[in-house]
Amino acid sequence: MSFYAAPVAKLIEEFEKLPGIGHKTAQRLAFHVLNLPYEKAESLANAIREAKAKTRYCSVCSNLTETDPCSICSSSSRDSSVICVVEDPRDVVAMERTREFKGLYHVLHGAISPMEGIGPEDIKIKELLARLKDGSVKEIILATNPNIEGEATAMYISKLLKPLGIKATRIAHGIPVGGDLEYADEVTLAKALEGRREI
Repeated sequence: MSFYAAPVAKLIEEFEKLPGIGHKTAQRLAFHVLNLPYEKAESLANAIREAKAKTRYCSVCSNLTETDPCSICSSSSRDSSVICVVEDPRDVVAMERTREFKGLYHVLHGAISPMEGIGPEDIKIKELLARLKDGSVKEIILATNPNIEGEATAMYISKLLKPLGIKATRIAHGIPVGGDLEYADEVTLAKALEGRREI
């Protein structure tokens, strides 16, 4: 039984569906929205609608974009012989903040995790391999997270690359094991890129 009016209860319920949001935080968010001037609440709703309607995945690298291909893939100033493989679109942002990497990206949208039932066919590995067919790529930098799933994914991809004659490197472990790229600072990520090694 809800003690709130039905629209408020529904708003709380929707906020609870967001990752990391419990019931108390959902209540705070709902009441914050209710206390906003109507125009600001409308602006928030429009921003959510617009982001959902206009954002898509790049047909080349699978990063989030408004245009297809994305601005990185369509840039003539990027080094197309090097592809940095990451797990999540947020990792692309983290790498770009270093201003050190000038190549292209490939977003896997996850990592191999047998415990969660995620296999190689559930992430964008076949799309990565399709990008390598023309022979222009010389190096793949495996920048998956330094945890068990990220390491397993990096090893799996490196084994697929060996017969293709493409150099596979792994970012150095300047990032703490168990950490996520999106939370690492620019200096740590820059050092991790500099210290990458072949696997």
